[in-house]
Amino acid sequence: MNKRNKTSKIAEDKMKIQGKLNAEEKTMQKRDPKMLSTIGTMDVGPVDFKARVSEHEGDIMALATRDVVTLPPTTTIMGAIKTMTSKGFRRVPITDAGTNRLEGIVTSVDVIDFLGGGDRNLLVSKKFNGNLLAAVNAEVREIMQQDVAHLHEDASIADTFRIMVQRNTGCITIVNNDNRVLAICTERDFMALVAGVYANKSIGEYMSTKVKTAPSSTTIDEAAKIMVRQGFRRLPVVKDSILIGIITASDIMNFLGSGDAFNKLITGNIREAFDQPISSLISRDVVWASSDMDLGNAAALMVEKNVGSLPIIDDGTLCGILTEQDFLRAISK
Repeated sequence: MNKRNKTSKIAEDKMKIQGKLNAEEKTMQKRDPKMLSTIGTMDVGPVDFKARVSEHEGDIMALATRDVVTLPPTTTIMGAIKTMTSKGFRRVPITDAGTNRLEGIVTSVDVIDFLGGGDRNLLVSKKFNGNLLAAVNAEVREIMQQDVAHLHEDASIADTFRIMVQRNTGCITIVNNDNRVLAICTERDFMALVAGVYANKSIGEYMSTKVKTAPSSTTIDEAAKIMVRQGFRRLPVVKDSILIGIITASDIMNFLGSGDAFNKLITGNIREAFDQPISSLISRDVVWASSDMDLGNAAALMVEKNVGSLPIIDDGTLCGILTEQDFLRAISK
């Protein structure tokens, strides 16, 4: 299913649910004039996010992305970086070249872990005696995750959601009975499913309040280490106590996989690129929200602006952050 058809399918599902809700309501629900939606204003009452998922029982292939780019395990690490950078992917399944059977997955966090952020970097020193050029030409199987969360094509959306919550993972790979990759479903797909649906639940109930920030002078190397060691995919950047942007593991990977930094990478002289400040990676204005925004409206805003997180600012102070993963928590309540 291409992107246009998938968007159309989700839009149709939203309209069907809206119709059901209107038919079932005996009294008018309270309306929110500020409601946002990816398909227009939806004046419906509060909707239980979990019920929203249940409406789609048995239909995971309608929500998942079918046009999945995969890579064989013999692809070089550099080749995987280039593919993910050029396609704008945070992750890519690794499959057998002949059968397309699932063997693993590699993510942007795995890449920055390997390039210096964490334990995977030991591959460079132990197996390649510190020769980064040789290491980036090693097979991607060296750094891929082998324990991949996956489900079969007949699974329901509810099954998929449940496994993602249990495994604390941002994606599920969908396979057939021969373990061949058919599609992939991510936390962003679930966020899009509830975008614009008034939930009567505020951001403040689900945001993370313990926000780790980094000064704008923090080096890319230091930021990568913070992300890998503390399990973060993103890091808010501040200057003089003011939020100026958010960088992600993908931002770091994309930086290292293109332009001058890429040239330094392939010559093994990556240290100079890693020593640059993280502020150099900020390329867009901050998209933010206040803690009283409805979750459904927040999802719509994140979909519209194509961001994976929302910093929460109340009275000029950064007080939390809402991520795509938080929508899974909200649905599970």
